[in-house]
Amino acid sequence: MQTFIKSSYINCDTKDLFDFHLDTNNITKITPNDTKVELLTKDFKPQVSQILKIKSTKYFIPMLWEVKIEKIDEPNLLVDLALKSPFAYWEHKHIFIKHGNMSELKDVITFKMPFGFFGKLLEGFVKKDLQKMFDFRHKITKEILEKG
Repeated sequence: MQTFIKSSYINCDTKDLFDFHLDTNNITKITPNDTKVELLTKDFKPQVSQILKIKSTKYFIPMLWEVKIEKIDEPNLLVDLALKSPFAYWEHKHIFIKHGNMSELKDVITFKMPFGFFGKLLEGFVKKDLQKMFDFRHKITKEILEKG
């Protein structure tokens, strides 16, 4: 298993940050331009055990995701687990921590590549891609919430 962590401080209320992440319509706003995301589950309201279906396309390769909401601890934690994805295992913890007037947005991804040894060869590329994607996501989230 591999772990990827990205953390940022945003000048906003922790509840607003949490609510922003609960609104699945924001996924398209915070996705980099080189990736197209389509929500296949319409009007999704995250609740524990519910499943969100997403189609993402990157490098002209469509990928279907089925993501189960594992845990919600308002306003501090949202955990989703991929039931179907390009990965052998994918868990995403969205952590929201209040620090005075600031809020910390912390994404913790635990993942395992598919295809055994051959998948391990791609881990460096995947980690670089995750860094790029989450740098963008945090930047846009910060811009939107600090503007509001």
